[in-house]
Amino acid sequence: MLLLLLEALAALLILVFIVWWTMFSGRKNGELKTDTKPGAESFTPAKPDDSP
Repeated sequence: MLLLLLEALAALLILVFIVWWTMFSGRKNGELKTDTKPGAESFTPAKPDDSP
């Protein structure tokens, strides 16, 4: 039973490490900053009309 718990803990640690590595690798200062002004709307493409 102890071996199964250790194996599950090792798998969880590997998963957390992979997620952390993919989130922060390649970026020197973490998340990118956006220069959006308050009230500015983001671009949303129009959906095609299904009616004939």
